[in-house]
Formats: sequence, C-alpha cells, structure tokens
Amino acid sequence: MPAEPRPLEPRSKEGAADVASLVALGLEEPPPIPTPSIQPFLAPDLPPPDEED
Repeated sequence: MPAEPRPLEPRSKEGAADVASLVALGLEEPPPIPTPSIQPFLAPDLPPPDEED
C-alpha cells in the first residue's frame, strides 16, 4: 500500500521570493516606473557637433 502524500502547508510571509509577492502581501511598496528618456538615441558622452563643419 503506497504512503499517503503529506498535505501542503501554506507558505509563510517570509517565503515571498520576489517584489510582486511582497506587494501582493502588502509588505512592500511597488517599485517606481522610470520616466522615459527625452532623446534615447543620443549618446550622453559625445560632444555637440561643431557648427563650422
């Protein structure tokens, strides 16, 4: 006769593995959404172009 499976115990609050789980439990605030860049394709380390060229 096979052994009966042990019933699963509910997960404790300390077992939350990610921020979404902690937010769902009310233990953490949702992370802020970053603002989009105004000029996403302009490399910030390049100097402005010379107007003489």
